[in-house]
Amino acid sequence: MTVLTLRTMRHDLRTLARADAQVAAALDRFGYPELRRRPPGFATLLRAIVFQQISIHAAGAIWKRIEAAVVPLTAEAYCATGDDAIRACGFSRQKLLYARSLAGLVASGDVPLDALDAMDDEAAIAQLVKIKGIGRWTAEIYLMFALGRRDILPADDLGLVVGMQRLKCLAKRPDRKRMLKLAEAWRPRRSAAAHLLWHYFHKTQDAMRAGKASKKPAKGGGI
Repeated sequence: MTVLTLRTMRHDLRTLARADAQVAAALDRFGYPELRRRPPGFATLLRAIVFQQISIHAAGAIWKRIEAAVVPLTAEAYCATGDDAIRACGFSRQKLLYARSLAGLVASGDVPLDALDAMDDEAAIAQLVKIKGIGRWTAEIYLMFALGRRDILPADDLGLVVGMQRLKCLAKRPDRKRMLKLAEAWRPRRSAAAHLLWHYFHKTQDAMRAGKASKKPAKGGGI
């Protein structure tokens, strides 16, 4: 299949909507999602490590400092940058180790990022998870956002899990096994479906917040 672009994503969603009434209803209600893309390479994987398990605000501040400290932001330049300079950007000890592992493996060619394009999804994921700090979720996100793979569903992603629960009107959040089973009918277009689930999750969150706000008593103006 061709790579995931805005055009192919919308085509895939229209195809899914013809076979899945709940996908069709989500598109009717909230429209198409935006396409998420990142450039392939070392910097995108490093960014994924930076953003793990901390707030977006904190991670964004650390990332800006990294971009200023390592110029150009390549694996080779990172390897040449001392630990003190990286630690000053806000890295924890664990993330410092993860980032060193990533930079070393990419710079040495032990994890050949340029070769991932020629691999199928599972083979590419197997290469990426060799890197400390890169688990299956991060590898799947990289394949979808950086390489444009069209049949990826990161089944452990909380936003996708809640989006699936709401889209399919489930009584409880589906576990990984049920997520994959529910998404089986969406093959080979699961990346488009994942974008829709994230979109649906955020739009329903916004609707729920707006509903709560409308129920609050008005302030001021009393007699």
